[in-house]
Amino acid sequence: EKNIPFSKYDAKALVLRSDDSDESIHSSFGTSVIQRCISHYRGMLIAHYFESKHCLVVNSSNTSRICGNKFLSTLKFEELGIKTPLTLFSFSDKSAEDSVDELGYPSVLKPIVGSWGRGVVKLNDKDSAKALIEMRYNDDGLFSKIFYVQQHINRPPRDIRTVVVGDEVVGAEYRYSSNDDWRTNFSLGAKVENCPITKELEEIVLNAAKSVGGGILGVDLMESDDGLLVHEINNNVEFKGVSKFTKDNIAYKIVDYVNNISKS
Repeated sequence: EKNIPFSKYDAKALVLRSDDSDESIHSSFGTSVIQRCISHYRGMLIAHYFESKHCLVVNSSNTSRICGNKFLSTLKFEELGIKTPLTLFSFSDKSAEDSVDELGYPSVLKPIVGSWGRGVVKLNDKDSAKALIEMRYNDDGLFSKIFYVQQHINRPPRDIRTVVVGDEVVGAEYRYSSNDDWRTNFSLGAKVENCPITKELEEIVLNAAKSVGGGILGVDLMESDDGLLVHEINNNVEFKGVSKFTKDNIAYKIVDYVNNISKS
């Protein structure tokens, strides 16, 4: 309906030549790329590739790099004064145990790269913390010896997912944890309902989006005794759930945003 020509590509099927000229890439793919690959490293490297061929890529490789790594995004939040749960970083099993002891129980252990709540565990006591940390430390994963331990927030049984397109918060929803899981990810069965976009919520969310370079983002927040806390930001936000609660077509908003910045 927007009458804008486009092509859709499966990232797994792409074969990209290092020696292709800008003109060849522009002829084959166009000059604007909306990067929606859900694999963090695959998507980030694809963004790097098209940027090297002087294409506009949304989201940029730098935004992807920061959002896809909780270590980096947390540092950005702290740097710009965006309220976020206290997080301790450590690099061995012993120092990770010390981190949990410092934060107290329960605490939350998260992988620094990952989505959909996978690998996020609540550490309820010293014995379970020691066992889970030891198991992760002895794994051969790329980041298995980097520990991201976060303060557990006493919140309602829900969090807030917002969707940002450029400088606009286009939708927000409450995500309620299911009866058998404390996590609030939609992919884990969380129930959703409309969340009003207040001025306070809008300001916090847009500042968080700006801290990572902006673009098309999902910003997740928790309600706490200390106000709204940003606890995660997503580079390839899914918006099917939020779309039920907004009169605007989010996909159209994304197309308009990319079309407008490509002309600026």
